[in-house]
Amino acid sequence: MQAEIITIGDEILIGQIIDTNSAYIAKQLNSIGISVYQITSVQDDRDHILKSLKEAEHNADIIIITGGLGPTKDDITKNTLAEYFDDHLVQDEAVLRNIESIWRKYIKRPLQQMNIDQALVPSKATALMNLYGSAPGMWLEKDSKVFISLPGVPYEMKALMNNEILPRLRDAYHLPIIFHKTVLTYGLGESMIASRIEAWEDDLPEFIKLAYLPSLGRVRLRLSAKGPDKEIIHKAVEAEIEKLLPFIEDIFVGFEKEGSIEQQIGKILVDKNMTLSTAESCTGGQIAQQITAHPGASEFFKGSVVSYSTESKIAVLGIDESLIDTHSVVSAEVAKAMAAKAKERFNTDYAISTTGNAGPTKGDSQAEVGTVFIGFATPDGVMAEEHHMGNHRLKVIQKTVNKAFEILLKEISKN
Repeated sequence: MQAEIITIGDEILIGQIIDTNSAYIAKQLNSIGISVYQITSVQDDRDHILKSLKEAEHNADIIIITGGLGPTKDDITKNTLAEYFDDHLVQDEAVLRNIESIWRKYIKRPLQQMNIDQALVPSKATALMNLYGSAPGMWLEKDSKVFISLPGVPYEMKALMNNEILPRLRDAYHLPIIFHKTVLTYGLGESMIASRIEAWEDDLPEFIKLAYLPSLGRVRLRLSAKGPDKEIIHKAVEAEIEKLLPFIEDIFVGFEKEGSIEQQIGKILVDKNMTLSTAESCTGGQIAQQITAHPGASEFFKGSVVSYSTESKIAVLGIDESLIDTHSVVSAEVAKAMAAKAKERFNTDYAISTTGNAGPTKGDSQAEVGTVFIGFATPDGVMAEEHHMGNHRLKVIQKTVNKAFEILLKEISKN
């Protein structure tokens, strides 16, 4: 069973917005055993939409369209769908009542004709009630193919996917099991990992596929299996992971389903009733931001100082000016001092610090661009590591963040 996703909107094609809808829809379809054959983005243009619908009908069993269902004249999806199905639009009374209810509760202004017209749907369509907006979803069938049209507003689309689309698809089809399990690794590049696990990868059963998902300083290894029997599929993947782990035990940090590395760090610290603080320079607060992006971070994370300038390291953190003069602001000694001061000021069990030259110029230090020192203070002492993260500013920053988490996870896992 294959699906194709079509997103409609000039705003996607000119880069004004990022298409997050397709990623969400694809993930949800995959979770119930439907593979996505293709994702296409098209203009708000009748001919382009009609062409895409025809091609998608040839490619897939299920075609899901998002976007182009608003009340304004540039929203043409509904009319184009009616044309494609040789149909006409009719007013759906249930949809109209939903629109009127929304206007009474939240808008509190008279309905405009363009809003009333959102209750028009192709006569061959089943309207899917949008509880969070005025544009309904639509379900149409043609020659054993299903066409589904959803609003482009993400929270409206998600509600319709969860409440209407997924249950209907489960009822309509006998779907296979698709199972993914993703291994998280830190500190080794994709090619080096591939050379390590080549023999294991070559021996994988045909129904299990391996994908490398690299990013700066970390690589995710996703095993995917597909088949009719859930128990067999799960057991087979787990057996292969057991064979894999000895090859990567020094870089393995957990499984994606357990959460991101910062979530894993938080869980360990909470379990141990221990706390963390940060002092960031070259990373500009990104370590703290990634930690606090997750609910419950306040249980273990006590605060951060973003001492970006040399002056703030002295005035705010209290770093000895002579230490900076002697060793440079980008040095192991300053990284250690920053971590120690953060640990002291926030009264935490652990602290991590970053100081480096992200570029493109050298700034207050003569250290080469890409040179970074990561300091970490623990209950047993203070240390620092030197790293060289390349010469691209964003790459240097994110690699430093990832390396800091890698170091921290290893440290807190020791005790």
